[in-house]
Amino acid sequence: MSVERVPMTDPLPPRDDAPLATGPAAGGDLTDARLDPGGLIAEAYRIDGIGPAECRSIFLDWALKQPPDSDPRIAIAALLARHGAAAPDHPMTVVLTEGLAPSPPLRRRARDR
Repeated sequence: MSVERVPMTDPLPPRDDAPLATGPAAGGDLTDARLDPGGLIAEAYRIDGIGPAECRSIFLDWALKQPPDSDPRIAIAALLARHGAAAPDHPMTVVLTEGLAPSPPLRRRARDR
């Protein structure tokens, strides 16, 4: 049995305003500017006493700033690798972990008649 090897590519397409760095983490170690534009996630880890509600709000703001053709799960995994290991009990680590959970299946609703 033969296994075809597929070359690894950058998980997020390049953007003009944020170059890629090189390195082993996250499939190419994306720079902070690419992974966390504005530093929202990194800043959340620095806020003393931040709660889950504030972390969800910051995460939503971060998610809305992601390019439409990117895979947010790859970016979330990279953010967890960068910040979550050092702060496993931090509310942002919990929020990012929840962001990796599979979405519930879509259900059709009955039409109103």
